[in-house]
Amino acid sequence: MSFTDEIWQQTAALRRAIDDLPFNRELAAGTLSRERFQFYITQDKLYLDQYARTLAIAGARAPDLGAMDKFVGSALGALAVERALHGQFLTQFGMSDADLAKAEASPTCLAYTNFLIAAAHHDSWPVLVAAILPCFWIYHDVGVRIAGETVADNFYQPWIDTYADDAFAASVQDVIRITDAAAAGAGAAERAAMGRAFVRSTQYEWMFWESAYRLEGWPV
Repeated sequence: MSFTDEIWQQTAALRRAIDDLPFNRELAAGTLSRERFQFYITQDKLYLDQYARTLAIAGARAPDLGAMDKFVGSALGALAVERALHGQFLTQFGMSDADLAKAEASPTCLAYTNFLIAAAHHDSWPVLVAAILPCFWIYHDVGVRIAGETVADNFYQPWIDTYADDAFAASVQDVIRITDAAAAGAGAAERAAMGRAFVRSTQYEWMFWESAYRLEGWPV
């Protein structure tokens, strides 16, 4: 069994918890409050700024041209999503560039992005790609599931379509293959570290949606 098959099975309960989050259930039903989605999309914009940096660093560290091309291209793709999908919603919410410039990362957003940036600078290549993978894989998994449950004229349909898209699915498979190739050359201790990184990023995915539903702020 491949590394990604193993870790996907090991995180089954955590992924079910993601599916059961009120944020995702209400997004599928089209009943999620605009306030919560605006908070989420603003935080996701801040997240993608740093995720794109992580992907660019991964591209620079890649051991072969195929992986380098994938991650550098994905870094540009993350910024394109930010401009298109996020820009569409933020415009609908009446948020200006000045509003975005004043936006502050929530505790969860800051923790997740710091975790990824630290992995990019300090962890091995296999551990880095394992930390990167959940943002691809979990988002597609959630997008496909919500696409099967969405209602007609759902305000959030552009978000659903983006992550349920076949082109995004192909991108996810590329990163899965890169991660399995990295795991194949790793020893037992490094594979264990890869598993911990994958689980931690998956936990942060749960926390990101949950914190958006709570409109999380800094407590003091």
